[in-house]
Amino acid sequence: MTSRTVRLTVNGRTYTRTVEPRTTLADFLRDDLDLTGTHVGCEHGVCGACTVLLDGQPVRSCLLFAIQLDGTVLTTVEGLADGERLHPIQEAFREHHGLQCGFCTPGLLLTAKALLEENPAPTDREIREAIAGNLCRCTGYHFIVDAIRAAARGPQR
Repeated sequence: MTSRTVRLTVNGRTYTRTVEPRTTLADFLRDDLDLTGTHVGCEHGVCGACTVLLDGQPVRSCLLFAIQLDGTVLTTVEGLADGERLHPIQEAFREHHGLQCGFCTPGLLLTAKALLEENPAPTDREIREAIAGNLCRCTGYHFIVDAIRAAARGPQR
């Protein structure tokens, strides 16, 4: 196969790399850019662990090829925090025990970010519908919903 050059902006930084056409976005992020927060679970787009934001919308990075995304803007979980300061969604997950083992957490955080940008005051039902494509084997989702609800309300004083 003939390698192709792609140029992507990931977490505000532009990268130009040569990749094989069959390289998934998940593998590109993890192997080529060393952004290992994007987790690979099912590799069928079912579990949501590999969710990243493409132009602000959640997508499954295991279902996309890196060459399809030439010229796009991506956000991975590494792009949420501002240096040492956690993003408010990350802080809410920490405060409300919205994570257990952490495998699904990056995908849930990015899904929640997209939800709150589109709907800053979601109901519990809307939160549950938004995260329905993100599988978590450790929690009953209650704390995850609590964390997203808290992030929507903003910091408690």
